[in-house]
Amino acid sequence: MKRFYKSAAAAAQPDGSATVLLDGRRLKTPAKADLVLPCLPLAEAVAAEWAAQGAEIRPQDMPLTRLAATAIDRVQAAPDYAAGEIVRYGDTDLLSYRADDPPELAARQAIEWQPLLDWFHERYDVQLNVTSGIVAVEQPATLRPRLEQVCAALDAYRLTALHAVTTATGSIVLGLALLDGRLDAGQAHRLGLLDELFQAERWGEDDEAAARRAALLAELQSVQQFLALLHAEG
Repeated sequence: MKRFYKSAAAAAQPDGSATVLLDGRRLKTPAKADLVLPCLPLAEAVAAEWAAQGAEIRPQDMPLTRLAATAIDRVQAAPDYAAGEIVRYGDTDLLSYRADDPPELAARQAIEWQPLLDWFHERYDVQLNVTSGIVAVEQPATLRPRLEQVCAALDAYRLTALHAVTTATGSIVLGLALLDGRLDAGQAHRLGLLDELFQAERWGEDDEAAARRAALLAELQSVQQFLALLHAEG
């Protein structure tokens, strides 16, 4: 799409929210809703993405815009659906499934992942069960209600961020750890790809896999920035 505007700016609203203006007109989401954001810092960052566009608009270069639009068009409209998708990851959380071979990988998983499971237990009062190999493990009956409670307490923007991290890493533990500030994007990225990084160390790097990992890291970094800007709303 060709650039159709000259200027992009953020505008604070009397109620504390903020909008993004393109040539003085409110930016719309893909579903044609006004892009009204909860705080000025986030609106300023979204406006900066639009201002930085060249002659052609590249949506892939505007991750904050995409997250904000997803929150408004999809999550705000159907929070229970988004929460349900997140909660289901608890049953098959990446950190609950350990390798049984090679032993070096299993040891690394235990060292790197168990502290996160211990944190999750302490923070949310549910202990995830762990298994090895391909054997499925049943999680405590209290897990789903607790995760539903956690999701219900989040606004659409933070629920969007949690959904993005959880689905990208396959782990609601990593998603909540990033949301809570227990991990940063780089740490969540490394822990979510622990197996793949181990294999790359042993057998060498694959260009396609490296590019995919870089894209995932960029996505997680965008979510971390999105959360930091939301935190600045006070």
